[in-house]
Amino acid sequence: MSTTKLYDVVVFGASGYTGRLVCEYLNKEYGATELRWAMAGRSLEKLAAVRTEMALPESTPLIETDSADPAAVAALVDATKVVITTVGPYQLYGEELVKQCAERGTDYVDLCGEPGWMHDMIAAHQASARASGARIVFSCGFDSIPFDLGVYFLQQHATVTTGEPLKTVNGRVRSMVGTFSGGTVASLKATMAAVGKRPELIGILTNPFSLCEGFTGPTQPAGDKPQYDEALQSWSAPFIMAAINTKNVHRSNKLLGLPYGDDFSYDEMLLTGDGEKGKATAEFVANDNSFAENKLQPGEGPSKEERENGSYDILFAGQTASGTLLKVGVTGDKDPGYGSTSKMLAEAALCLAHDPALASGGIWTPAAALGDALIKRLEDHAGLTFTVE
Repeated sequence: MSTTKLYDVVVFGASGYTGRLVCEYLNKEYGATELRWAMAGRSLEKLAAVRTEMALPESTPLIETDSADPAAVAALVDATKVVITTVGPYQLYGEELVKQCAERGTDYVDLCGEPGWMHDMIAAHQASARASGARIVFSCGFDSIPFDLGVYFLQQHATVTTGEPLKTVNGRVRSMVGTFSGGTVASLKATMAAVGKRPELIGILTNPFSLCEGFTGPTQPAGDKPQYDEALQSWSAPFIMAAINTKNVHRSNKLLGLPYGDDFSYDEMLLTGDGEKGKATAEFVANDNSFAENKLQPGEGPSKEERENGSYDILFAGQTASGTLLKVGVTGDKDPGYGSTSKMLAEAALCLAHDPALASGGIWTPAAALGDALIKRLEDHAGLTFTVE
């Protein structure tokens, strides 16, 4: 294995929808003088076309790599400090890269929201990542950075304010302006196909502690039906990303040594407002199947105008033992799934590239591995805010 690292960061999947946005962001925010980075993918011709289309410097290196070719993946992994991969669905195309990074000591970040695959990767590659020192960080996009770090930020505030963490935290999406891409739809379809072949995956997908490697906390709120939040004076509806975000939040608690407590409860929903209108909206959202029926194909997604005009605002709230309500807000300035996600993914990688002491080898969540360092980078560079309310 080569010890020479030509690059700080390589973007694998750079010719895909999200990959090209990551490349555009790295070039705009850091250029080639601050950061040694390269574009990787299956086709040099496509990479070159994307480089031209995105007005990236002609000097930006291109690396031809097929995720199904172990030798090519090994060469890619050996060339860089950190791999950013947007090549999904990860359960179809992702394991070889995780395996090689874990064995060869290269750091890794992805956008994964596929808990069945993540569960399998933790079981298969956690030990080798610990041994090599590779820091593998899943879910470094909208699922699950704002939620994972939002709970982390609130619990830090609660501990400083009251001397102890909150036993219960409610994550509530106050607004979200954005659309899905074909890659997200493809991941859902791949998961459903996997469940058909492996029915035991249902238990992993429905268990909020399935990524906690043996730790199990108390029974968690279901969050699958409209409900009224007395403390927030609003109706709430089920939130489509809660299934992955809640698992990552509980895994963070486990990896950090249970600072939220061994009896911590967390749920995640979408605020719809007070009164009859709020109730009707919550019921409409609960019965909406448009995402599952989406016909978008991989490579398709929101336009630049839609990304630029997108945004999100998420509330995290919990009551202290004495009944005081503590709240923090997390906001983003672009379409959550792509405009903001591409920036979050890049900044997570740069945390690893610039700070080898942030975490030891292993498979991590964003909050557990990157914590305060990532919050600072996101606020300084990526258009996110973390605010005590």
